[in-house]
Amino acid sequence: MNAKREQEIKSQPVYSLVPTLRKHLFRGHTVLSAPTGSGKTTCIPLLLYCEAWLENKKILLLEPRRIGVRAAANRMSSLLDEKTGTTIGYRTRFETRLSTQTRIEVITEGILIRMLQNNPELADIGLVIMDEFHERSIQTDLGLAMLLDLCTLREDLRILVMSATLDMEPVSKLLGNAPILEGQGRTYPVTIEHLSSTTQQSIPQTMTAGIRHALGETSGDILAFLPGAPEIHRCRNLLEKQPGKELILPLYGDLSHQEQDRIFHRDNNRRRIILATPIAETGITVENISCVVDSGYFRRPVYDSRSGLSRLVTLRISRASAAQRAGRAGRLAPGKCFRLWDRAEEHNMAEQTLPEILHGDLAPLVLELALWGVNTPDSLSWLDRPRKTNWDRAVQLLQKLTLLDSQARISRTGREVAELPLHPRLGLMIVSSKKHNLCWTACLLAAILSERDICKGKTNSADILDRLKTVDDFESGSDSNTFIDRQLCRRILTQAKMWFRGFPGKKTIDYTSVGSLLAYGFPDRIGGLRPGSNYHYLLSSGRGCRLKPADPLQGNKTLVIPQVDGEKKSGRIFMAAPVSLDNLRQDHSHLFHESELTVWDENSEQVKTTRDLMLGKLQISSRPVKTSHPEEIMAVFLKAIQETDLQCLPWSREAVNVQQRVCFLHHQTEDWPDLSNTNLAQDLTWLEPYCFGMNRFSQLKNINMKTILLSLLSWEQQLQLDTLAPTHLKVPSGSRLPISYAVPEKAVLAVRLQELFGLSETPRIYGGRLPVTLHLLSPAHRPIQITTDLGSFWRTTYGEVKKELSGRYPKHYWPDDPLKARATCRTKRNMNTPHG
Repeated sequence: MNAKREQEIKSQPVYSLVPTLRKHLFRGHTVLSAPTGSGKTTCIPLLLYCEAWLENKKILLLEPRRIGVRAAANRMSSLLDEKTGTTIGYRTRFETRLSTQTRIEVITEGILIRMLQNNPELADIGLVIMDEFHERSIQTDLGLAMLLDLCTLREDLRILVMSATLDMEPVSKLLGNAPILEGQGRTYPVTIEHLSSTTQQSIPQTMTAGIRHALGETSGDILAFLPGAPEIHRCRNLLEKQPGKELILPLYGDLSHQEQDRIFHRDNNRRRIILATPIAETGITVENISCVVDSGYFRRPVYDSRSGLSRLVTLRISRASAAQRAGRAGRLAPGKCFRLWDRAEEHNMAEQTLPEILHGDLAPLVLELALWGVNTPDSLSWLDRPRKTNWDRAVQLLQKLTLLDSQARISRTGREVAELPLHPRLGLMIVSSKKHNLCWTACLLAAILSERDICKGKTNSADILDRLKTVDDFESGSDSNTFIDRQLCRRILTQAKMWFRGFPGKKTIDYTSVGSLLAYGFPDRIGGLRPGSNYHYLLSSGRGCRLKPADPLQGNKTLVIPQVDGEKKSGRIFMAAPVSLDNLRQDHSHLFHESELTVWDENSEQVKTTRDLMLGKLQISSRPVKTSHPEEIMAVFLKAIQETDLQCLPWSREAVNVQQRVCFLHHQTEDWPDLSNTNLAQDLTWLEPYCFGMNRFSQLKNINMKTILLSLLSWEQQLQLDTLAPTHLKVPSGSRLPISYAVPEKAVLAVRLQELFGLSETPRIYGGRLPVTLHLLSPAHRPIQITTDLGSFWRTTYGEVKKELSGRYPKHYWPDDPLKARATCRTKRNMNTPHG
């Protein structure tokens, strides 16, 4: 290292911590918290790799993203005036630059996990540095848990955790109360300005306006943060509609190395506008950035453990991320950050981004740990323990895929799949393709599903066969699609060829077997067309999903659907392949099972028993059979009765009368049973003996509900019923009138006023303890008064009522003293006529 480079390292703010850091690492694990721009990523490894306690062992530097891996390795190599791959090397999924001289190896967390599985002791490694730890991917947490497990055997292995924004106290505690070093940054002040956005504008529209504002307010290059690649492309198109001299550069994970590396090369004649995803938040330094425009959003997949599906969700960033993004404007000089949200909104933003291990798909993690020899999360030390529901769901999926046995131990197939750097679903598809000599087809499918959609925005079809043909045409040089993403095609082919090594067969594609191949990895996402629809499907897992109505795949009876959104009601299908039931039954017979099902048929209103061929929760075929289990029929029949709230039962007038009278008595005292429909429907054991042998509603007409209800009373209660709650009352006119018990709180007697002349007290029931509620009626049976105190009515109200009724009904008898008058139900003319 020449003097200039050495001075450059010494000038970094983190340099002052190195003596203390060396002492701490000599004793054990250490935690380092230092702001962005302090030099920790590139300087710390260079200042440690010659330490005597390393005993010539290597340093692993972990970066969460491939662009960060290459940038860190290239930067450190330049400080040593060496080519990358000499003292400093790196490894990613697609590229390796190492040599026998390499002492510092920069890798992603996924590479670390593969190294641990292949070389569990990491015998040639003395220090693992976990950089940008605050990003907290599932692989970050898994890698740390496995390293700590390894440290129980290798006391000489050291771990150094570095972060710019994370609260390091919990990390220190996890590492055995490791010392925390806090460094200073070399950032310059950044002025924050909030630019309120309107709800009518999309994120790209708001960002475009923000960038144009920033161009007029600042000089130097602009770094703009957007949620994902779609917003970057739309924003770029909007900016290019009003072309200027600025150079617009996209930055996201799926770009080629060459395209990503363009951001490291300045153009002294043009201002740059870099449109980036959160990939630019940490890990890389972009020269000449003096302004940041922040949309305030990021995008991540959220896993629903109930459905087993993930959906992409656009969310507000945390306050820590907002600070990290703003800091990018002050790396080299004072800068400015324009935030595209109101200042008040920051109070509702989370302090830190939720770690992926708490909301992500845990199937890859569970399989890796099973290969590691761990089948319960309690066996390892975690910063955040995986949630039990997500863990259990992952175990269930892996067992369904036959990668774990019933004890959650890894199977032989599981070991093969775990060797592939793929999601277990895709790994199983490749491993299973060997027996059909379809390895190249499977590898291409896996590569296509591992990348962003190569046909997104270019077709209305979700057919994965279109994607296969696009890649195949590109490889053969026969593609005529001018809109094809050639870089993406190359990356897909590179991955497929890498996985294809060591597998038998030729590089040919069998389009007819695609659906059946996909079913190996996605047995829970085989979709059957719903009756009456051309584009709504029911998955074998029981979830619903849909194609676009214009999708050419619509109408196919069966699809395998590897990519579908996890919306609660009906997720949208992004990629699918048609498959025949014959192929599924030939290649996946274990997915099918027969079951005898006894169900209620609403159309015929009867219980039916069928023998169904099922694929998960998909009914493939059904035929009626006679069942030898009458108890099942009875249970279904009673359930159907219950769901009608007993309205299907033959309620005669007499039965309703008994029910209402008993309910009235129950309201007075709980010694009497509650025979209301609501209570009776809760448990139909009382009805079961009367329904024996029945299986349809039409047979219920033969039962006598009055008799059944009376049987629910004791013998004493049956004798008391007519006395305590009589059906009728005889009034002074001689009429015998019915009492209504429709409302359990009271007994109602509707009677014409004239029929009560001479009666001074309100009639009583319930052993004389309760007055009936009198609905006093006019001669035309219209309500006049409601009372439970007839004597008071005669004294206070009758006079006014008489004046009104005598004028309206002059032919009727309206005496001055109703208590001395004779009760009647007739007119004056017929009063002397004897009652018939």
